[in-house]
Amino acid sequence: MASAAARADDWPQYRGPNRDGVSRETGLLKAWTKDGPPLLWTYRDAGVGFTPPSVVGDRLYGMGVRDKKDYLYALDTKAGRQVWATELGPERPAGWGDGPCATPTVDGDYLYTVTTWGDLHCVERATGKKVWNVHLKNDLQGKVLHDGRYTESPLIDGDVLVCCPGGKLGTMAALGKKTGKLLWRSKELTDEAVSSSTILVTAGGMRQYVSLTGKGVAGVAAKDGKLLWKSDIPAAHIMVATPVHADGLVFVTAGYGRGCGLLKPVADGERTKAEEVYRNKVMKNHHGGVVLVDGHLYGHSDPNGWVCMDFKTGKLKWEETRALGKGSLACADGRLYCYGEKTGTLVLVEADPTEWKETGRFTIPEKTKVARKDGLIWTPPVVANGRLYLRDQDLLFCYDITAPRRP
Repeated sequence: MASAAARADDWPQYRGPNRDGVSRETGLLKAWTKDGPPLLWTYRDAGVGFTPPSVVGDRLYGMGVRDKKDYLYALDTKAGRQVWATELGPERPAGWGDGPCATPTVDGDYLYTVTTWGDLHCVERATGKKVWNVHLKNDLQGKVLHDGRYTESPLIDGDVLVCCPGGKLGTMAALGKKTGKLLWRSKELTDEAVSSSTILVTAGGMRQYVSLTGKGVAGVAAKDGKLLWKSDIPAAHIMVATPVHADGLVFVTAGYGRGCGLLKPVADGERTKAEEVYRNKVMKNHHGGVVLVDGHLYGHSDPNGWVCMDFKTGKLKWEETRALGKGSLACADGRLYCYGEKTGTLVLVEADPTEWKETGRFTIPEKTKVARKDGLIWTPPVVANGRLYLRDQDLLFCYDITAPRRP
């Protein structure tokens, strides 16, 4: 759900205005020269971590580890200079890679974000001053599948903040966004939380929050957290990709050979039930995300490569195995921005269901010198206000992708 304070060309939260990885911007470059779009600036103190930035107006908000502490910071997007930085607590090292993963959610005058320890913070946008915090594990007795690291990005819905502490008291929780006060837990849904982020869906006549859990995917009523439906699609030990919703349908996917599926929540008395439209292994997305454009889904499928599939039927339209290795993506103005996790190469591709149509590529000018451990370039690209943002740990690159105006 987009923040009321954000414009259509802002990127106010994880995966953009509508949490679908698609920017509503137009007037962007349709093709690039061999050198790629102009590099405007490079910020070298983004810190250790994988957090994709959020961008509203002339401010960018990000997270990273500096001197073994988690920091939330704001940059001036015109020059790539820091405006403020706020320490959120100690870092939490991990074997696959250190640093935070959550994207700060912008809503009005405030930011909301979660550290890997599970410390949920509300801070002032203008100053970085802390307003309140709630610990998802210590205060809400949460539990996360896999390695216990929280990586989700909070969802703001009106006056409510929705998050997934996970565990026996309820997988999902709703808090008052102004105070952090607990409003409800999903008492009938007690699965462990995973690395995916929650979306707001209206389906089967019900406003509901949908999220992947340790046992698949579920929807709960937005008004009180009552369980509406559950499915064991895709059910893997690590699940990262955010669900995609359109036309009353919910698409979910995971890697590790699990595949994907499409569900249709329909009214069933006071609840809803989820009818299974299909499940298959056309899309096995690990963590780079998928986007829906004109009825077709695009993303990387392990180990097949980049694929396009029909959203409503699940049928494969094409796959590309050689043009670019595994990676993440975003979409803007009819183009896919595909970012290779090993090479740092960004490929511009038409969102075309007939074939992979590449219209430009370039590689980031330098790679981080931070020890990656087992991690790679896992931060998805962000498109906001005519600019493309690419991150590799402590390095953040800003490119101008606006098409020249005709006289």
